[in-house]
Amino acid sequence: MKADQTVGVGGANPYLVRIAPGLIDDGEALAAALRGRHALVVSDDNVAPLYAARVENALTAARPGLRVSRWVMPAGEHEKTLARFAECVEALAALGATRDAAVVALGGGVVGDLAGFAGACWMRGIDVIQAPTTLLAMVDSSVGGKTAVDLPTGKNLVGAFHPPRAVLADTTVLQTLPGRELRAGLAEVVKYGAIFDARFLDWLEGHVDPLLALDDATIAEAVARSCRFKAEVVERDMFEQGDRALLNFGHTFGHAIETEQGYAGASGAGLNHGEAVAVGMVLAARLSADLGLAPAADAERLTALLERFALPVSVPGGLAPEALLARMRLDKKADANGLRFILWERAGSARVVRDVPDDAVLAVLRGR
Repeated sequence: MKADQTVGVGGANPYLVRIAPGLIDDGEALAAALRGRHALVVSDDNVAPLYAARVENALTAARPGLRVSRWVMPAGEHEKTLARFAECVEALAALGATRDAAVVALGGGVVGDLAGFAGACWMRGIDVIQAPTTLLAMVDSSVGGKTAVDLPTGKNLVGAFHPPRAVLADTTVLQTLPGRELRAGLAEVVKYGAIFDARFLDWLEGHVDPLLALDDATIAEAVARSCRFKAEVVERDMFEQGDRALLNFGHTFGHAIETEQGYAGASGAGLNHGEAVAVGMVLAARLSADLGLAPAADAERLTALLERFALPVSVPGGLAPEALLARMRLDKKADANGLRFILWERAGSARVVRDVPDDAVLAVLRGR
């Protein structure tokens, strides 16, 4: 295992994902993706005090003529709104950003999604450099070009596909990540083994302790493997018309939980995204078993691994199953034929399943 790795993402707009310690301060690496003379660093009020000045200093040292500005949003999923998006676009206007400008998304998934959407829309699309600062963003939201904001009725309902020009994942920033956020990211790492490769689940089961201890080489390996899985499916299906939907394993349930809780994960009054996905994966695995698609033992194995990472595995109290089912009907993964679930046939092999009876879904939500 190496602490410095690179993953290529192909397709019509190829780019590289670099995974290494120290990238936040590597001006040459940051500036290599810039084409013009304007850069807007987008961050939140948790991350900006730690890293924004370092990124800006690195950029201007490497590119002295660069005009750099900063826009900082309040932290939390509940801030990923159209109103905040409008503020970000206004910051691009104030900078005088031209069509060869770039947005540098410095933060977790919320910042990456909103900044990416602003980049997708400003002058019909400018470059976006993703500099993820959470494990979840490194292995999932920074790669693949999905950008969006939320509405009160559902997550990520307004957005665009807009591949980044580069992704720079500095693993040293994870040292400042709260333990809860680290574990949330590990839920998405587990997802890749669950849907693509049972051998990766074997590897994770054997590396729980070094992952939780943030061993540099082990974390880099987990991030690189996850990004390779995602790169392979994104190359085949950029716009989520086929295989890319498999990446939503656990998300139909998880997004319903997040939305019903009012995106209260940041305040601690609800589950954050990774925690909700962990619960959603367990529910999807149990639904697969109930429908006779997969062995119940595989669901038990998945549950045990998530518990070893100290992640939740059951629906939080106070959420009505009927209300969660109603939220799922508004989820963007539903289509004209109704709900689509990503279920599995066994650990490491998932598929899209339609026409799942409501009664079966409700039974799983009720814990029966």
